[in-house]
Amino acid sequence: MEESELIKRRKEKIESLRSDGIDLYPNDVGPTDTTTSLIERFGSMDQEALSGITEKFTVAGRLMAVRDFGKAAFITIQDRKGKIQGFIGKATLDEKTVSLFKRLDIGDIIMISGRIFRTKTGELTVEAATLRLLSKAMRPLPEKWHGLTDIETKYRQRHLDLIVNPEVRETFFRRSRIISLIRRFMEERDFLEVETPMMQPRAGGAMARPFKTYHNALDRELYLRIAPELYLKRLITGGLERVYEINRNFRNEGISTFHNPEFTMMEFYMAYATYEDLMVMTQELFCFIARELFGSLRMTFQGREIDLTPPWKRVSVKEAIAQHCGFDRTDLADAGKILAYARQRGLDVGDDLSQGKLLMALFEGFVEETLVQPTFVIHYPVEVSPLSRRNALDPSLTDRFELYIAGKEIANAFSELNDPVDQRERFLMQLKEREAGDEEAHELDEDYVRVLEYGMPPTAGEGIGIDRLVMLLTDSASIRDVILFPQLRTKEA
Repeated sequence: MEESELIKRRKEKIESLRSDGIDLYPNDVGPTDTTTSLIERFGSMDQEALSGITEKFTVAGRLMAVRDFGKAAFITIQDRKGKIQGFIGKATLDEKTVSLFKRLDIGDIIMISGRIFRTKTGELTVEAATLRLLSKAMRPLPEKWHGLTDIETKYRQRHLDLIVNPEVRETFFRRSRIISLIRRFMEERDFLEVETPMMQPRAGGAMARPFKTYHNALDRELYLRIAPELYLKRLITGGLERVYEINRNFRNEGISTFHNPEFTMMEFYMAYATYEDLMVMTQELFCFIARELFGSLRMTFQGREIDLTPPWKRVSVKEAIAQHCGFDRTDLADAGKILAYARQRGLDVGDDLSQGKLLMALFEGFVEETLVQPTFVIHYPVEVSPLSRRNALDPSLTDRFELYIAGKEIANAFSELNDPVDQRERFLMQLKEREAGDEEAHELDEDYVRVLEYGMPPTAGEGIGIDRLVMLLTDSASIRDVILFPQLRTKEA
């Protein structure tokens, strides 16, 4: 039947109900129980034990199924916790209630109250002594026998996805729990949760293209933040010493199964620590979350087993390239050889790329996807790490790591650059690249340099991609599956 015909019939029911004086959208009552609370309380009791319970229970939720046998009917009610069966005994209900029941549709929000019992087939059931309509659904739900499987509809109409796909609801319950566990872990280590501006006078803290906006009262352009880093380090300089923020960031970049222009990160900074301290702390955090969720450090992601058992592998950028690309370490010092190899392997790289950026082109092109088990990749080139502390033994590299799991970057961390002179020089180097057309290069942030001139203690900081972490811990193939309302391309007519 065409949807328009179904909606027409529902509208006719609505008019019929209204003519009988039934309030279609009351807001004077609520449930006293949830489906899960009843199942947890009475799920192990047999009918003999249940028959001695005279208490009445009230549940409310969406009507998901009706099996009508004439004189009686069984229904399924779904609330935020799950589902439970209801029994409609038409012979014992008053005529008005029976008339209301006959005009209900799948998708309506209803409430029933009554005793609890177990059917002959053993299913826990609430016998409706009273029934109320709480919200009439004008539009039909997707057909129950195939649910909601169209990907476009799933993401564009998330409310339908949540209604008909219980596994989707479970993903977002787990996402909330993961964030709660992160907060507990950080608070136990004396970190202060803070908030920093989402609109900033200049884009900084990451190499990415920003979104621009305009503030009329201030008569100036502002940028949606690409990272909270430079503000969090102001707080470190101010003496807070251990801070973190679970934040929304915005980057004007492509959309893919691992990228959304609006995303969530947990970024934290710890005074008197190094990037090596953060590797240990990151292991502890991930293992803590896994044990709380699974009771184990092993999980499956897209058919591959991931083992979080520490210690995790550590490898430098150059070592990883040498291992996976067949390079001799000495050849990685020759920009000409790197360029020739990259082009031979089909990478589109320009003649003007620095040696450090050529190395990263090889790494991103051929190494990243091979890092399935947890791996800390360390010692990134200075050219791609403008806020990182130089390595004491090799100043062309930095004390930085990125964590890879299942072939994707999950976290980025480094010992922070707190030398204002070096920081200004790095900003100026970035400025030249920006003027040459690199829209992701940092701007010169004089205010931040001035902050460093007051003295920032030795510090290490890290950003963890919450969306990607949730993907890993829910076995989700796309970032859109773990963001309630992902950005989508305009739907063509």
